[in-house]
Amino acid sequence: MLIGVVGGGQLGQMLGLAGIAIGHRFRFLDPDPACPAAAVGEVVAGAFDDPDAIARFAHGLDRATFEFENVPAATLGAIAERAPLAPGVMSLRTAQDRILEKEFFRAHGLRVQGFEAVDSEAGVAAACGRVGVPGVLKTRSMGYDGKGQAVVRSAADVPAAWAAVGRVPCIYEAFVPFTSEASVVAVRSSDGDVRAYPLCANEHRGGILHRTVAPAPGVDPDIAREAERATCRVLAALGHVGVMAIEFFVTPEGLVANEMAPRVHNSGHWTIEGALTSQFENHVRAVAGEPLGSTEARGFAGMINLVGRMPPRERLLSVPGAHLHDYGKRARAGRKLGHVNVCAPDLRVRDAQMAVLEAIVARGEG
Repeated sequence: MLIGVVGGGQLGQMLGLAGIAIGHRFRFLDPDPACPAAAVGEVVAGAFDDPDAIARFAHGLDRATFEFENVPAATLGAIAERAPLAPGVMSLRTAQDRILEKEFFRAHGLRVQGFEAVDSEAGVAAACGRVGVPGVLKTRSMGYDGKGQAVVRSAADVPAAWAAVGRVPCIYEAFVPFTSEASVVAVRSSDGDVRAYPLCANEHRGGILHRTVAPAPGVDPDIAREAERATCRVLAALGHVGVMAIEFFVTPEGLVANEMAPRVHNSGHWTIEGALTSQFENHVRAVAGEPLGSTEARGFAGMINLVGRMPPRERLLSVPGAHLHDYGKRARAGRKLGHVNVCAPDLRVRDAQMAVLEAIVARGEG
């Protein structure tokens, strides 16, 4: 089966690696002909809104999907006219607009923090009075890895925050005093089979995911089940086919839904070695209309992102049980260049492996 992927970054690369192993071929649409996914399939080089590139990409596809959500919904609509697309455009549109996303969460029983839509500096100031401070001002669309957002700690911060986000339509959100950050990665097939991976705990630095461990330590089992049920409700309500991740804040009062990603997700990278079926293989299976694989964890897993500069490869590879995933990107500040996974049958072994890797990464990125 020939599967087309809109986007040729590392997520596309890992989708290709997983799908090739089960007999599929891949084509990618990306502006960069030398994108990471070029290592695993044909690349149609062109802008995401280029009609000619879209037509060349979609010609002869058996199925289509996307690896990130910052693409025009019209592009996916045009592709869906030529090949079955999963997930659907509704999932994309909901995730692309933070206001729609929050309203969708609330309508389906997920708790969210206070928020307001704002489109001017005066609107931000008014929202501060109604929603409260501190808060976070975020662009309604196109933000990721900490981009397109600014913290507002008092009314005096409003002018600088409004300038920092580019004076575009935004959402102003109340700050959530969380005890930890967690996410659920789950997958839904076209016939409604839904399977969730264990709740994982995440640590961000500078708005970028730094590390994930699974299963999430110290989280009440009832909270973990609540997060899983909430994610499954969202998948069903959207008619979503494929992988989705929802990030939550864990607070003393319970879960607060932060945002969703209608695709394979960085916090699910641990599943490559740490689960019986990785998120990437399960996404391909769902898109292709094939039975889903088990989401059971193989043990205690962990993942560390490699951001900005690649640590010495030989040091990472010398750690027993470490699995390096190098995306083949040029180094650049704030850029995800790869990740390293571990999985162990014993929690103490996993934590010891992670500690050694953390020290290597700290020296390599310092």
